[in-house]
Amino acid sequence: MPIHIAIIRRVRSGCEREFQEALQEFLQTSLSAGGVLGVHMLLPAPGATVREYGILRTFADEADRDAFYRSPLYAAWQARVGPLTEGERVTRELHGLEAWFRTSDRTPPRWKMEIATLIGVYPTSIVLSQTVGLAVSGWSMLAGNLAVAVSMVVLLTWVVMPLVTRALDAWLEPARGRERP
Repeated sequence: MPIHIAIIRRVRSGCEREFQEALQEFLQTSLSAGGVLGVHMLLPAPGATVREYGILRTFADEADRDAFYRSPLYAAWQARVGPLTEGERVTRELHGLEAWFRTSDRTPPRWKMEIATLIGVYPTSIVLSQTVGLAVSGWSMLAGNLAVAVSMVVLLTWVVMPLVTRALDAWLEPARGRERP
């Protein structure tokens, strides 16, 4: 079962460009590490005052994840970006649908998660097909589909599903919803 890890690093003011270049280089190099199935970089929006950069990394399994984070490659990365960042990295392991819905020790019933996910995915897929899909229509099929898929994952993870779960909070977990003021 693949393991998905989300990592947030806060970059020191004035070090954003150097960090981003180092991160791009590291992401490419790290793809050759055993068990790494994929990696995505999330940048702050242009003009944003937030200096947090995100990394979404997928491993084949826990053993590969643990080996990667113990590797000399990762140790060298930590040493390189240590002076460029503030504080410790924030790491969270994501587990499928539950990653979007976990706001307490409980998760909603699976059928409710599926309905909420459909509410988020369906309109997002329509919007992306008419925006990103049209923009990449001249690309190769694999590259175009990858661009749409990456856009879908990023939007669902960071924008759409947080909005959907917030809007449906009382329905997803009625007892918890009633406890809020």
